[in-house]
Amino acid sequence: MLLFAKVVEGGSFSAAARMLGHAPSSVSKQIAGLEDRLGLRLLTRTQTGILLTEEGRIFHERCRDLAGTLAETEAQFATMSGHPSGLLRVSSTVAFCKLKLLPKLPKFMASYPDIEISLQLSDHIIDLSQDQVDVGLRFSEQIEDPSAIARKIGSSARVICATPEYIKRNGTPSAPEDLEHHNCLLLASARAKNTWRLEGPNGAETVQVGGNFETDSADAIYHATRAGLGIARLSTYLVGDDLVRGRLVRLLPDYSLPGSDLMAIFRERRNLSPKTRAFLDFLIAEFGGAETWQRPALDKTG
Repeated sequence: MLLFAKVVEGGSFSAAARMLGHAPSSVSKQIAGLEDRLGLRLLTRTQTGILLTEEGRIFHERCRDLAGTLAETEAQFATMSGHPSGLLRVSSTVAFCKLKLLPKLPKFMASYPDIEISLQLSDHIIDLSQDQVDVGLRFSEQIEDPSAIARKIGSSARVICATPEYIKRNGTPSAPEDLEHHNCLLLASARAKNTWRLEGPNGAETVQVGGNFETDSADAIYHATRAGLGIARLSTYLVGDDLVRGRLVRLLPDYSLPGSDLMAIFRERRNLSPKTRAFLDFLIAEFGGAETWQRPALDKTG
Protein backbone atom coordinates (compact mmCIF):
# COMPACT_ATOMS: atom_id res chain seq x y z
CA MET A 1 0.00 0.00 0.00
CA LEU A 2 2.84 2.40 0.77
CA LEU A 3 4.53 1.43 -2.48
CA PHE A 4 1.31 2.09 -4.39
CA ALA A 5 1.10 5.57 -2.84
CA LYS A 6 4.69 6.25 -3.99
CA VAL A 7 3.87 5.13 -7.55
CA VAL A 8 0.90 7.51 -7.69
CA GLU A 9 2.95 10.31 -6.09
CA GLY A 10 5.78 9.85 -8.60
CA GLY A 11 3.51 9.37 -11.60
CA SER A 12 5.29 6.26 -12.83
CA PHE A 13 6.89 3.01 -11.78
CA SER A 14 10.37 4.28 -12.63
CA ALA A 15 9.91 7.45 -10.52
CA ALA A 16 8.76 5.38 -7.51
CA ALA A 17 11.68 3.02 -8.04
CA ARG A 18 14.15 5.93 -7.96
CA MET A 19 12.59 7.35 -4.75
CA LEU A 20 12.80 3.98 -3.00
CA GLY A 21 16.00 2.65 -4.51
CA HIS A 22 14.21 -0.32 -6.10
CA ALA A 23 14.34 -1.74 -9.61
CA PRO A 24 11.36 -0.63 -11.79
CA SER A 25 10.57 -4.26 -12.57
CA SER A 26 10.32 -5.03 -8.83
CA VAL A 27 7.91 -2.13 -8.31
CA SER A 28 5.76 -3.23 -11.25
CA LYS A 29 5.68 -6.81 -9.99
CA GLN A 30 4.61 -5.79 -6.45
CA ILE A 31 1.81 -3.53 -7.73
CA ALA A 32 0.57 -6.35 -9.97
CA GLY A 33 0.54 -8.64 -6.95
CA LEU A 34 -1.45 -6.05 -4.97
CA GLU A 35 -4.04 -5.85 -7.77
CA ASP A 36 -4.28 -9.64 -7.86
CA ARG A 37 -4.91 -9.85 -4.11
CA LEU A 38 -7.61 -7.16 -4.31
CA GLY A 39 -9.11 -8.56 -7.52
CA LEU A 40 -9.21 -5.03 -8.94
CA ARG A 41 -7.31 -3.01 -11.50
CA LEU A 42 -5.97 0.07 -9.70
CA LEU A 43 -4.15 1.83 -12.51
CA THR A 44 -3.60 1.72 -16.25
CA ARG A 45 -0.13 1.90 -17.74
CA THR A 46 0.39 4.44 -20.50
CA GLN A 47 3.37 5.50 -22.60
CA THR A 48 3.86 8.58 -20.43
CA GLY A 49 3.14 7.07 -17.03
CA ILE A 50 0.02 5.80 -15.26
CA LEU A 51 -3.68 6.61 -14.96
CA LEU A 52 -5.74 5.73 -11.89
CA THR A 53 -8.95 3.78 -12.27
CA GLU A 54 -11.91 4.85 -10.12
CA GLU A 55 -11.13 2.02 -7.72
CA GLY A 56 -7.48 3.06 -7.77
CA ARG A 57 -8.39 6.64 -6.87
CA ILE A 58 -10.40 5.52 -3.80
CA PHE A 59 -7.69 3.04 -2.81
CA HIS A 60 -5.01 5.72 -3.14
CA GLU A 61 -6.84 7.97 -0.69
CA ARG A 62 -6.61 5.21 1.93
CA CYS A 63 -2.96 4.55 1.15
CA ARG A 64 -2.15 8.26 1.36
CA ASP A 65 -3.79 8.45 4.81
CA LEU A 66 -1.81 5.40 5.90
CA ALA A 67 1.46 6.94 4.69
CA GLY A 68 0.70 10.15 6.56
CA THR A 69 -0.09 8.31 9.79
CA LEU A 70 3.10 6.26 9.49
CA ALA A 71 5.20 9.38 8.90
CA GLU A 72 3.69 11.06 11.98
CA THR A 73 4.35 7.94 14.07
CA GLU A 74 7.97 7.70 12.91
CA ALA A 75 8.49 11.39 13.69
CA GLN A 76 7.02 10.96 17.16
CA PHE A 77 9.23 8.01 18.01
CA ALA A 78 12.27 9.68 16.49
CA THR A 79 11.71 12.51 18.97
CA MET A 80 11.33 10.03 21.82
CA SER A 81 14.54 8.25 20.82
CA GLY A 82 16.58 11.37 21.47
CA HIS A 83 14.90 12.64 24.65
CA PRO A 84 14.96 10.75 27.98
CA SER A 85 11.38 10.51 29.19
CA GLY A 86 8.79 8.10 30.55
CA LEU A 87 8.63 5.62 33.42
CA LEU A 88 11.95 4.09 34.51
CA ARG A 89 11.60 0.97 36.65
CA VAL A 90 14.61 0.46 38.94
CA SER A 91 15.30 -2.36 41.40
CA SER A 92 18.08 -1.85 43.96
CA THR A 93 19.49 -3.66 46.95
CA VAL A 94 18.13 -2.12 50.14
CA ALA A 95 21.31 -0.91 51.82
CA PHE A 96 22.88 0.59 48.69
CA CYS A 97 19.67 2.40 47.82
CA LYS A 98 19.14 3.89 51.27
CA LEU A 99 22.74 4.96 51.81
CA LYS A 100 23.97 5.84 48.33
CA LEU A 101 21.29 5.97 45.65
CA LEU A 102 18.44 7.88 47.26
CA PRO A 103 20.60 10.90 48.18
CA LYS A 104 21.64 11.16 44.51
CA LEU A 105 18.19 10.80 42.91
CA PRO A 106 17.15 14.47 43.32
CA LYS A 107 20.13 15.46 41.15
CA PHE A 108 19.19 12.92 38.47
CA MET A 109 15.52 13.86 38.44
CA ALA A 110 16.34 17.56 38.27
CA SER A 111 18.51 16.85 35.21
CA TYR A 112 15.78 14.73 33.57
CA PRO A 113 12.42 16.17 34.62
CA ASP A 114 10.50 14.08 32.05
CA ILE A 115 11.61 10.78 33.63
CA GLU A 116 9.46 9.19 36.33
CA ILE A 117 11.08 6.57 38.60
CA SER A 118 9.39 3.51 40.06
CA LEU A 119 11.81 2.12 42.68
CA GLN A 120 11.74 -1.43 44.05
CA LEU A 121 13.89 -2.37 47.06
CA SER A 122 14.96 -5.99 47.47
CA ASP A 123 18.08 -8.02 48.19
CA HIS A 124 16.68 -11.01 46.32
CA ILE A 125 17.80 -12.22 42.90
CA ILE A 126 15.64 -10.69 40.19
CA ASP A 127 14.42 -11.72 36.75
CA LEU A 128 14.39 -8.56 34.65
CA SER A 129 11.56 -9.69 32.37
CA GLN A 130 9.36 -11.33 34.98
CA ASP A 131 9.82 -8.50 37.49
CA GLN A 132 9.38 -5.83 34.78
CA VAL A 133 12.59 -3.98 35.65
CA ASP A 134 14.46 -1.62 33.32
CA VAL A 135 17.62 -1.39 35.45
CA GLY A 136 18.60 -3.64 38.35
CA LEU A 137 21.34 -2.76 40.83
CA ARG A 138 22.87 -5.90 42.32
CA PHE A 139 26.25 -7.07 43.55
CA SER A 140 27.96 -9.55 41.27
CA GLU A 141 27.19 -12.65 43.36
CA GLN A 142 23.47 -11.81 43.22
CA ILE A 143 23.25 -12.04 39.41
CA GLU A 144 22.06 -15.36 37.99
CA ASP A 145 20.20 -14.35 34.82
CA PRO A 146 22.47 -15.39 31.90
CA SER A 147 20.57 -13.14 29.48
CA ALA A 148 21.15 -9.97 31.53
CA ILE A 149 23.59 -7.36 30.24
CA ALA A 150 25.76 -6.18 33.14
CA ARG A 151 27.66 -2.91 33.46
CA LYS A 152 30.04 -2.38 36.37
CA ILE A 153 29.20 0.64 38.51
CA GLY A 154 31.82 0.31 41.25
CA SER A 155 33.73 -2.07 43.52
CA SER A 156 33.59 -2.44 47.27
CA ALA A 157 35.94 -4.22 49.65
CA ARG A 158 34.60 -6.14 52.66
CA VAL A 159 35.71 -6.13 56.27
CA ILE A 160 34.85 -8.02 59.43
CA CYS A 161 33.66 -5.64 62.14
CA ALA A 162 31.75 -5.19 65.39
CA THR A 163 30.96 -2.44 67.87
CA PRO A 164 33.43 -1.51 70.62
CA GLU A 165 30.76 -2.60 73.13
CA TYR A 166 30.54 -6.10 71.64
CA ILE A 167 34.33 -6.44 71.68
CA LYS A 168 34.47 -5.28 75.29
CA ARG A 169 31.96 -7.96 76.30
CA ASN A 170 33.28 -10.82 74.19
CA GLY A 171 36.92 -10.12 73.40
CA THR A 172 38.76 -9.53 70.14
CA PRO A 173 39.36 -12.43 67.73
CA SER A 174 43.04 -12.65 66.82
CA ALA A 175 42.83 -15.39 64.18
CA PRO A 176 40.11 -16.57 61.75
CA GLU A 177 39.36 -19.70 63.79
CA ASP A 178 38.46 -17.48 66.76
CA LEU A 179 35.34 -16.42 64.83
CA GLU A 180 33.87 -19.88 65.47
CA HIS A 181 33.49 -18.87 69.14
CA HIS A 182 31.75 -15.56 68.41
CA ASN A 183 28.20 -14.60 67.55
CA CYS A 184 28.42 -13.92 63.81
CA LEU A 185 25.43 -12.43 62.02
CA LEU A 186 24.14 -14.56 59.16
CA LEU A 187 22.50 -13.99 55.78
CA ALA A 188 19.56 -16.37 55.54
CA SER A 189 19.03 -15.72 51.83
CA ALA A 190 22.52 -16.95 50.89
CA ARG A 191 23.87 -19.51 53.32
CA ALA A 192 27.00 -20.00 51.21
CA LYS A 193 27.95 -16.46 52.21
CA ASN A 194 28.19 -17.67 55.81
CA THR A 195 31.39 -19.45 54.90
CA TRP A 196 33.89 -16.63 55.23
CA ARG A 197 37.09 -16.79 53.18
CA LEU A 198 40.08 -14.77 54.34
CA GLU A 199 43.54 -14.21 52.91
CA GLY A 200 46.26 -13.59 55.47
CA PRO A 201 49.82 -14.31 56.59
CA ASN A 202 49.22 -18.06 56.32
CA GLY A 203 47.49 -17.88 52.93
CA ALA A 204 43.82 -18.55 52.28
CA GLU A 205 41.66 -19.71 55.20
CA THR A 206 37.97 -20.61 55.39
CA VAL A 207 35.75 -20.31 58.45
CA GLN A 208 32.20 -21.59 58.80
CA VAL A 209 30.62 -18.99 61.05
CA GLY A 210 27.49 -19.30 63.17
CA GLY A 211 25.32 -17.30 65.49
CA ASN A 212 21.86 -16.71 66.93
CA PHE A 213 20.68 -14.08 64.41
CA GLU A 214 19.99 -14.31 60.69
CA THR A 215 18.15 -12.18 58.15
CA ASP A 216 17.68 -11.99 54.40
CA SER A 217 18.78 -8.34 54.27
CA ALA A 218 22.31 -6.91 54.27
CA ASP A 219 20.78 -3.67 55.52
CA ALA A 220 19.37 -5.51 58.54
CA ILE A 221 22.78 -7.15 59.15
CA TYR A 222 24.33 -3.69 59.19
CA HIS A 223 21.85 -2.27 61.68
CA ALA A 224 22.11 -5.40 63.86
CA THR A 225 25.89 -4.95 63.92
CA ARG A 226 25.49 -1.30 64.90
CA ALA A 227 23.17 -2.47 67.70
CA GLY A 228 25.94 -4.69 69.09
CA LEU A 229 24.35 -8.08 68.32
CA GLY A 230 27.54 -9.60 66.95
CA ILE A 231 30.26 -9.69 64.34
CA ALA A 232 29.48 -9.16 60.66
CA ARG A 233 31.19 -9.21 57.30
CA LEU A 234 30.08 -6.03 55.52
CA SER A 235 30.96 -3.91 52.51
CA THR A 236 33.11 -0.88 53.13
CA TYR A 237 30.72 1.41 51.24
CA LEU A 238 28.25 0.61 54.01
CA VAL A 239 30.46 0.74 57.12
CA GLY A 240 33.26 3.07 56.00
CA ASP A 241 32.00 6.10 57.89
CA ASP A 242 31.32 4.00 61.02
CA LEU A 243 34.87 2.68 60.98
CA VAL A 244 36.38 6.12 60.55
CA ARG A 245 34.28 7.53 63.39
CA GLY A 246 34.87 4.58 65.73
CA ARG A 247 31.26 3.40 65.85
CA LEU A 248 32.51 0.07 64.49
CA VAL A 249 35.93 -1.59 64.79
CA ARG A 250 37.59 -3.55 62.02
CA LEU A 251 38.60 -7.02 63.19
CA LEU A 252 41.43 -9.17 61.85
CA PRO A 253 42.95 -6.20 59.93
CA ASP A 254 45.85 -8.36 58.69
CA TYR A 255 43.39 -10.41 56.67
CA SER A 256 41.62 -9.41 53.46
CA LEU A 257 38.30 -10.70 52.18
CA PRO A 258 36.95 -11.05 48.64
CA GLY A 259 35.24 -7.85 47.54
CA SER A 260 32.30 -7.46 45.21
CA ASP A 261 31.34 -5.38 42.21
CA LEU A 262 28.09 -3.44 42.07
CA MET A 263 26.54 -4.07 38.66
CA ALA A 264 23.73 -2.41 36.76
CA ILE A 265 21.85 -5.08 34.81
CA PHE A 266 19.47 -4.52 31.94
CA ARG A 267 18.00 -6.51 29.05
CA GLU A 268 19.06 -4.94 25.76
CA ARG A 269 22.46 -3.73 24.61
CA ARG A 270 21.25 -2.41 21.24
CA ASN A 271 18.69 0.38 20.92
CA LEU A 272 18.83 1.15 24.61
CA SER A 273 16.08 3.61 25.53
CA PRO A 274 17.25 7.18 26.26
CA LYS A 275 15.90 7.03 29.83
CA THR A 276 17.85 3.84 30.57
CA ARG A 277 21.03 5.15 28.95
CA ALA A 278 20.76 8.42 30.89
CA PHE A 279 20.38 6.55 34.19
CA LEU A 280 23.33 4.23 33.50
CA ASP A 281 25.58 7.16 32.57
CA PHE A 282 24.48 8.96 35.75
CA LEU A 283 25.34 5.94 37.92
CA ILE A 284 28.81 5.67 36.39
CA ALA A 285 29.45 9.38 36.85
CA GLU A 286 28.31 9.38 40.49
CA PHE A 287 29.59 6.02 41.76
CA GLY A 288 32.32 4.94 39.35
CA GLY A 289 35.22 6.16 41.49
CA ALA A 290 36.50 3.20 43.52
CA GLU A 291 38.23 5.54 45.97
CA THR A 292 34.89 6.75 47.29
CA TRP A 293 33.84 3.18 48.07
CA GLN A 294 36.60 1.88 50.29
CA ARG A 295 39.85 3.76 50.74
CA PRO A 296 38.92 5.97 53.73
CA ALA A 297 37.75 2.96 55.72
CA LEU A 298 40.74 0.77 54.87
CA ASP A 299 43.27 3.54 55.39
CA LYS A 300 41.83 4.36 58.80
CA THR A 301 41.51 0.80 60.05
CA GLY A 302 43.95 -1.32 58.11
